[in-house]
Amino acid sequence: MDRISALRNVEEALADFEAGETDLAGLERRVRGTLRTYATDLDGDLRAYRAVGDAPADGTVVLAPSPGAARERIEELVTTDSAFEVELVGQ
Repeated sequence: MDRISALRNVEEALADFEAGETDLAGLERRVRGTLRTYATDLDGDLRAYRAVGDAPADGTVVLAPSPGAARERIEELVTTDSAFEVELVGQ
């Protein structure tokens, strides 16, 4: 999914919410699904990687060109030391 398609999907979800065709929980599910699809179906050099291990790193997902770069990005985002591994999302 490209960026324009993701934005269109989010816009459609917002329009449905504003028209009363869905509730907030439904809107959140649609937007979350769109964002997850966008992050895991990227074309190009970036891939989605997830930290698996100790909190607070566990579950953090970042886009990076390699597992090593993903680890660095997660370490920058997580303010405390955490033991974690990095896994590719959506494979």
